[in-house]
Amino acid sequence: MAERVLLVNPSQMKPAVAPIALDYLAHALTEHHFQVDVLDLCFSPHWTQDIDRYFAANSVIAVGVTLRNTDDTSFASQEFFIPRFKEITDYIRRRTSAPVILGGSGFSVMPKAILDYCGLDLGISRDGEGSLPLLLSKLVSGQDYESIPGLVYRSGEGFRCNPPAYINLNKMPSPRRTAVDNRRYFVEGGMGNIETKRGCHKGCIYCADPLGKGKRIRLRSPESAVDEIESLLEAGIDYLHFCDSEFNLPPSHAEQVCLEIIRRGLGDKVNWYAYASPVPFTEEMAALFQRSGCRGIDFGVDSGEDGMLRLLGRDFRVDDLRHTAAICHQQGLIFMYDLLLGGPGETKETLKQTLELMKELSPSRVGAALGVRIFPGTELSNMVRKTGPFHNNPNLQGNIDGNEQFFAPIFYFSAALGENAPQYLADLIGEDERFFFMSPPEAGNRNYNYNQNILLVEAIRRGYKGAFWDILRRISEGSELG
Repeated sequence: MAERVLLVNPSQMKPAVAPIALDYLAHALTEHHFQVDVLDLCFSPHWTQDIDRYFAANSVIAVGVTLRNTDDTSFASQEFFIPRFKEITDYIRRRTSAPVILGGSGFSVMPKAILDYCGLDLGISRDGEGSLPLLLSKLVSGQDYESIPGLVYRSGEGFRCNPPAYINLNKMPSPRRTAVDNRRYFVEGGMGNIETKRGCHKGCIYCADPLGKGKRIRLRSPESAVDEIESLLEAGIDYLHFCDSEFNLPPSHAEQVCLEIIRRGLGDKVNWYAYASPVPFTEEMAALFQRSGCRGIDFGVDSGEDGMLRLLGRDFRVDDLRHTAAICHQQGLIFMYDLLLGGPGETKETLKQTLELMKELSPSRVGAALGVRIFPGTELSNMVRKTGPFHNNPNLQGNIDGNEQFFAPIFYFSAALGENAPQYLADLIGEDERFFFMSPPEAGNRNYNYNQNILLVEAIRRGYKGAFWDILRRISEGSELG
């Protein structure tokens, strides 16, 4: 009889976002002849009862718990998810003696600190499809497991973290996507999700993606990715979001995925959104995206001032933003420019230049996030450490005391902006409804903090589908539900 493993999604974020990692892990574990159960607490108002009920009926060799995000990265709310995560893992430990193993992209950003905080001994950093089955096999057989790639484990009074071994995504068969109730996530979250690649090699000084997913880009075959799209379409899920850090990097791979969608006649059946870099982006790429079902692109641009782009480690400039915006307008492609304001070197003048440029280029929507979450291991965290004690740094806000490892949310907020920076930003934006804020709920349809966004939840309940930012756009414009 196959050994039983439980995978747990502890996230209760609304609108609901499907835990794609558990679908992929469940497929890999099944391929290695484990019996896999998924306990999804997203839809569980009484999660303690669900955990009790499960362990009253089942015995497992291990419990895997995924952490997608450590916090909401919003300076306005500064909501930290890990204390609630610990509450859930503590409860699981009281119900089973089986080892609890952590994983997920959020966990991989600071795995040692999270294991220490949760009082746990084992985790898998980055790709888990190869390492988790190997770890479970060794746990069952009583073999030594300390050499497993990507393993994070307690050793003495501290933790060790083994270098990861990335799986060959190009040879990975398309997962069946049946372990998670993706149909319910579509109904309550408005879209499905899929990966066509992992990793990001860019040099943005603040970004945690290379920490959580690796700096080397690993590609899936276009055929495998589109097989997965077809399986989701068969389940009635026709709005999708590509979870890749930047869908158009490398451009040849993005184009091959689009051509495979078109070759199978799915371009008028699937509606997809993606994150993308503003470069490279061409008229041909935009047209290909649309032919394959693209309904909107979220470009991470951060700033509209060349000096700030350079300081943030971006490899494009203002002229590139102009070029990409012109292509999108010409092709009629819905697009968003996402700003990350307040970083090193930001002044009232650079902020003003950025806002003026956004109004000139007129994206379909502009996301204006003020304050940069500092994650450990990023270049930004190294820069801050070099400036001396935290309490003497006027550019830091948030959880400063006793947080020298950047565990709880702490933000870079350029002191040159002054104490009235949020109001200054609001005054620059004015009543321009093209702009979103990382704001409290009273911001209504201009609030694009997606965590516990009741306006979005209600819109999706009424039938809106698609990327959250595009749903907010359509609400404000009174556009169609689909």
